[in-house]
Amino acid sequence: MNLQVNPYILVDGSAGEAIAFYQEALGAKVLFKQTVGEGPQNPEKPMTEQEKARIAHAVLLAGDSKFFVADYEPEMPRSRGNSINVCLSVATADEAQKLYTALKAGGTVDIELAPTYYSPAYSMVTDKFGVCFQIFTMRER
Repeated sequence: MNLQVNPYILVDGSAGEAIAFYQEALGAKVLFKQTVGEGPQNPEKPMTEQEKARIAHAVLLAGDSKFFVADYEPEMPRSRGNSINVCLSVATADEAQKLYTALKAGGTVDIELAPTYYSPAYSMVTDKFGVCFQIFTMRER
């Protein structure tokens, strides 16, 4: 299994500021950044311009390490301590399924493993020790 372990920093509406800060403080380079507004829209639930401007996902490179930054989604479960998640990035949905099954044992599923517009198989699981993991399947290029 080709596995990457990436810190995932989640903030409440200030991801753009956080990205600029990490660019300055860590010399980070933005490899990818997508706003919520650039993703699929639900015409039955129109978003405000402020909601559309929130960062859905950003990949930064600091030195040789990649880390992710995003704004919380309104429905995303939040508790003290889960503002930094460990993101496990894998190449296939089968690998994601194996990690999902292993990590949810004795823990809680925060977001069921399923395809999303940004990943073929994505999930968020808090393990039995209280550590929040995001399981992220990379898209083929």
